[in-house]
Amino acid sequence: MKNIVSRLPFYSYFDEIISTSTFRHSSITLIGTVLTGALGAVFYILTARFLGPSLFGLLNVAIVTQTLITDIGDLGTDTGLVNFVSRYIKIDIKKTYRFLKLAFEIKLIVYVLTLTIGLASASFIAREMLDLPQVEQPLKIAIVGVGAISLFGFITRTFQAQQRFWAWSGIQVGINTLRIVFIGLLTLLGYLTLENTLWVYIAMPLLGFAIGLLLISPKFLKAKKEFTVAREFFGYNKWVAAFTILAAISSRLDTFISARLLSSVDLGLYSAANQMVKLVPMIVAAMGTVIAPKMAGIDSVEKLITYIKKTQVMVIAVAVVGLSLSPLAIWLIPLLLGGEYVGAGPIFLILLTAMLSFLISVPTHMAIIYYYSKPSFFFWLSIVHLLIIAILGWFLTSKYGTIGAATTVLLGQVVNFVIPLLWVLRKINQTKA
Repeated sequence: MKNIVSRLPFYSYFDEIISTSTFRHSSITLIGTVLTGALGAVFYILTARFLGPSLFGLLNVAIVTQTLITDIGDLGTDTGLVNFVSRYIKIDIKKTYRFLKLAFEIKLIVYVLTLTIGLASASFIAREMLDLPQVEQPLKIAIVGVGAISLFGFITRTFQAQQRFWAWSGIQVGINTLRIVFIGLLTLLGYLTLENTLWVYIAMPLLGFAIGLLLISPKFLKAKKEFTVAREFFGYNKWVAAFTILAAISSRLDTFISARLLSSVDLGLYSAANQMVKLVPMIVAAMGTVIAPKMAGIDSVEKLITYIKKTQVMVIAVAVVGLSLSPLAIWLIPLLLGGEYVGAGPIFLILLTAMLSFLISVPTHMAIIYYYSKPSFFFWLSIVHLLIIAILGWFLTSKYGTIGAATTVLLGQVVNFVIPLLWVLRKINQTKA
């Protein structure tokens, strides 16, 4: 049988791909991501079903606000952590610990500032910006949870930089399992409310941080002179921080525009469809987790070309599988969430196509950030993307409702794929010439 298979076209090429460490590591992270995504889906299915579209829409607004604030407050720290820890972990452990401690201290300082400013402005955001007074208290809980999400991100990024992909997968599966357990208990006891759901949502990452800190060894906390690497760290991070802030805003602006323009029920439908496609960005993160440190270690354009080809085949294959399963997902939406969500199907299909475009852009994005060390490129691209979502999004959502909002996201992701691809191809051609 093996002899027959070996004669098939492109067998040697695919055999070479699956024998690489990237494929093995991607398999680990992909399995972990699928499990995490499935558990996350159960969490959102339970909350959507038992809270109803209106309250679920408010829950989504609170969680999106939380992740937005977390991403803005990150200031490129997570990307810098992966970049520098990956580079120095095998050659200078003391310097590695300095980068870890510096990143950890930055997160703590930013959280204190975020908590102070965020709680003071929650009422203004809810009442004036979103015109949703009922989301004020959920927003305050979400802002308190920013620190938990940020510190848990420090743990997962450290595992990524150390290429400890079993730990990276295991800890995320663990916290999502606990979320479901507690949501199930609250449902059975009759205490499931919007506020209690948010407390459960933020408590589990905090527990994950405590466990993860023991797993990565807290020795880095004893590192001295961590500010001696600050110039190198911030020199790289300044562009990462700039495009991260813009990307964080533009990638979530559709939710805020929808919250402002749509009815509470339509907001709930859009939120449900949005959550149903969340597995794809998680797969993107899984692929990026493996690809990023390897891109940082590539030392020639020939190796870059080979690596991009192999990783591009993988992400396209995953995208094709995802698209082929979309009819099943559309059929399952009302069965899992309830008949009230039947209108989420078309929205889901458009958003899924958008997220799959995002997925197939991973290799070129990683090449620009980690091989070419040009995070500044994404600063300018993020401005273009932000303008598309803000201007086109407001117009299309006002005119076409949820379909308009989803279409805006799709157009933005197509731009995010095409422009970086053309840039990388041009750079490769210039080097080869």
